[in-house]
Amino acid sequence: MRHLNIKGHFPRRAGMFATLILGLLLLPAAGGFAETRILTLKEALEIAGERNRDIQKAREYIVYVRGRYVEERAAAFPQITATASLGRDRDESQKIYSPMQTERTDRRSVKVGLTQPLFTWGQVDAAIRAAEVGLKSADEQLRLYRQAAWMDVSAAFYDVLLARELHDLTLHNLEQKKRHMEEATRKYRAGVATDYDVLAAEVSVDNARPDTVRTQNRIRTTREKLRFLLALEGGEIDVTGRLEVDLRPFPSPEEVFTLAREKRPDLADLRYRIRMYEERVNVTAAQDKPRVDLKGEYGWNYLEQPGVYGDGPSWSVAIQLSYPFFDGLRTRGRVAQARSELRSLRIDEAKQTEKVALETRDALNAVRESEEILRSLAGTVTQAERLLKMAEKGYELGVKTRLDVEDAELNLRQARSGLSRARRDYLVARVNLEWVMGVLGEGQPATRLAR
Repeated sequence: MRHLNIKGHFPRRAGMFATLILGLLLLPAAGGFAETRILTLKEALEIAGERNRDIQKAREYIVYVRGRYVEERAAAFPQITATASLGRDRDESQKIYSPMQTERTDRRSVKVGLTQPLFTWGQVDAAIRAAEVGLKSADEQLRLYRQAAWMDVSAAFYDVLLARELHDLTLHNLEQKKRHMEEATRKYRAGVATDYDVLAAEVSVDNARPDTVRTQNRIRTTREKLRFLLALEGGEIDVTGRLEVDLRPFPSPEEVFTLAREKRPDLADLRYRIRMYEERVNVTAAQDKPRVDLKGEYGWNYLEQPGVYGDGPSWSVAIQLSYPFFDGLRTRGRVAQARSELRSLRIDEAKQTEKVALETRDALNAVRESEEILRSLAGTVTQAERLLKMAEKGYELGVKTRLDVEDAELNLRQARSGLSRARRDYLVARVNLEWVMGVLGEGQPATRLAR
């Protein structure tokens, strides 16, 4: 009988078979990953307007305020209630009038009641006006969160573009280092370079690799931040576009402050809240004033005692005057609190106006600074590229050293990265200026800054 020696072959073939099966099982899962979603700045802002968590919360606040408005308005409408009762009672004390009075009495009734305020010393009207102003305040808060989300999304979008450009610069630098290593190797073989030059070139290549890893990871980090701001769950996102700028004149500080004082949603919200608290003072002050209500009731009653019963309709109409002329000074204390809160809001408005004035100056200074840096770096890249070409050519001819080439490479890398950062800073500064003015998102002017 012939025996097969499978002692050494079976484990290896079984491992290959298991690897093949595992690959087939993972193949559908790998194909199930969602494709990377490529976004422009305009698309990212549109997604943020729909899915950003802060904006969704602001929309829910509008729903809440509308409910408060309906609640306050209900006080001006008639209040109608229906009641039904079924009872039995017995009173032994009534025997002084007649022994029959001590028997039980059955009572049944069905009634519909109405209460209509006629005069409330302006309390109901003030509450309704405060609720209407509250709706406008909620709209301004929605504008505030929307503009803040657009500013954050725009900055995150530009950060992704910047990370991509910096990664391209590191890849380009790595390729240059590799070419220099090949050149050093070629010269070493030709006998015009030493092994030191080759080793130095290899070290330069190895030192350039970590930068590519760092910039690649920065791309992933900035993408994740953008995805977080857009509240997109699952899948990968990427952006398209370039950090290209269009230098445009910016308005004067007086014009920026005037527009900001008119358009800023936080200032508008404070103004509406001040109006709300003015109405709140009126509502609170009317709590110890006379009021007049119309009250009416219509129904059917049934009474029964042993051997006798009676039923029939019943109705009543009354105009009721109530005057809590002394409540222990409770209303006076509430009015003092409401007026204090009103004064605090006015102080907050003045403080916020001063803060906006400071923010306008800072925003303009940031735009001016980034523009000056951008202009100063515009021609530096061209000069650095020319300097590197001259250094590389001189190194090939033997009139330049490797140190000269590395200095030229460093200068070019710094110039290109500095220019990319300057473009990003200028774009973000323009978006921040529009946010400070309170016009970010009106026609989406920030999208015009990206090409």
